[in-house]
Amino acid sequence: MLSTSHRPPQAIPLKTTSLPEAVYDALRESIVTVVDRPGTLLTETAVAERYSVARPTAKAALERLVSEGLLSRRAHHAAQVPELSRDDIQDLYSNRAILEEAAVQHLAADSVVPVAALAVHRELLEHVRTDDRAALARTDLDFHRQLVLAQHSPRLAKMHGLLMGEIELCIGQVQSHQLIRPSDVALQHQGILDAVAAGDGALASRLTREHIEGARDRLLQKYDREASE
Repeated sequence: MLSTSHRPPQAIPLKTTSLPEAVYDALRESIVTVVDRPGTLLTETAVAERYSVARPTAKAALERLVSEGLLSRRAHHAAQVPELSRDDIQDLYSNRAILEEAAVQHLAADSVVPVAALAVHRELLEHVRTDDRAALARTDLDFHRQLVLAQHSPRLAKMHGLLMGEIELCIGQVQSHQLIRPSDVALQHQGILDAVAAGDGALASRLTREHIEGARDRLLQKYDREASE
């Protein structure tokens, strides 16, 4: 398992939005940036105290994160940040690659570069410049989500959506532990966009798989280092 030793987390500041949404956003960022590390238990009381909100507000945020896969919970137990095993990581990235390869092939067949993906890519370039790792993780995920949403199969998008929470956990760890250079992420994204624009489905597919498997391999290397300590 990935290491679970940690110091008490500091609360991610709430954003200016509705209170339930603000708590959800802050807690989500705290999980993705590994402030709340894998294995951390999150009770309604603890979350309510951390953000100075009522327990129903904390409960709503926790339930939403559980539904998205960013938290897990068994009946009558507190929510917990998932601890992904080595097999979990390999399985997740393998299925993610299958779905995202199919998505970029669909897009390349029509040489369609999604406007939303381009907008997220420009945002990511700004986060590369400022080295904002939390924002990088978020925009990295959004880039891939927009590629999948733009292709024509709603079922493919639905299957991809089911993986999003665990994918975000992994991307968050890759960025938070600085396992890949942000500039490399941006360059790989640009290569995928260029291949789609050129209508080269084979190249877009290969670059997508290499991008995903490169991140997977770095995360597994970290996992193996920690397992041997």
